[in-house]
Amino acid sequence: MSAAPAIVSVAINLSLAVLSLAFLLTVYRVVIGPTLPDRVLALDMLTAIAIGFIAVMAVKTGFTLYIDIAISLGLVGFLATVAFARFILTHGGEQAAGQALPSDAATRRAAGAKGTSRKTGPGKKGDRKRKGKK
Repeated sequence: MSAAPAIVSVAINLSLAVLSLAFLLTVYRVVIGPTLPDRVLALDMLTAIAIGFIAVMAVKTGFTLYIDIAISLGLVGFLATVAFARFILTHGGEQAAGQALPSDAATRRAAGAKGTSRKTGPGKKGDRKRKGKK
């Protein structure tokens, strides 16, 4: 008799325990996370942990459709992370609780945040003066 099924069973149980611990620690970071980027990173980590759970269950049950579900979850999780990162980039990473977001560029500049337009430095295309027609 081979010891392979026993080793696989122990590995599955150990990986489920480690994934459960990682899940609990990551949920703690989502709830307590001091900044919005910390919470977004924790949500991305939750997606990765869920993919790990699905993969372990696919090995445990032998049902290969779970792998397709894990791939789909990975794609959706990636798109969600990109959307959250875009939100943080456009709205600023550190907004105080209850503080309204500035609605236009002039208000943001008055508040001390960076404006939406980029300034061009010397030697760049926008710095050249046009000759000829006005």
